[in-house]
Amino acid sequence: MLNVIWLALIVISIVVAATNGRLEVINQAAFEGAKTGVTVCFGLLSVLAFWMGLMRVAEKAGLLELLARALSPFIHRLFPDVPKGHPALGYIMSNMSANLLGLGNAATPMGLKAMEELQKLNPDKQVASPAMCTLLAINTASITLIPTTMIAIRMQYGSANPVEIVGTTLIASFSATIFALLLDRWYRYRRGKRR
Repeated sequence: MLNVIWLALIVISIVVAATNGRLEVINQAAFEGAKTGVTVCFGLLSVLAFWMGLMRVAEKAGLLELLARALSPFIHRLFPDVPKGHPALGYIMSNMSANLLGLGNAATPMGLKAMEELQKLNPDKQVASPAMCTLLAINTASITLIPTTMIAIRMQYGSANPVEIVGTTLIASFSATIFALLLDRWYRYRRGKRR
């Protein structure tokens, strides 16, 4: 569906530009967008490589396992219908750890693997399970301690103080996560009452 939407946007923009006699604007925008995309990607690569390397060092040192053990009681409360020791919990913790460090790109594969594992536990394959909805809520809101990607983008565009957003990002992401979890619990409660 998303491919159809993008195709429609491209076709509509070309038709409108042709109608107004401004096809050169489409060509200029396409090349400018490609140039900006490459520039931003190179800026992000260095920051992502640094944080991914740091996470790898933390994993080898056993810090991620320690973090996972510390988060385990909290995770089991959030996902009570996922059995202890299930692979989905490991992917969920990895996803949350990457989101805490502001590594949305690194968190996505772990979130997808967690969803795959949660789907295996899902009795109704056509409807998202409560655990899947909880993961989606947490992943979408996600508390971010260090907004790594945004810092990299701000550095790329010459911000005088790229890290000044850390405090506001923490407050906003914490508030969003609390609100998402409250909504998730409310919907779980309503669903339980209907049964």
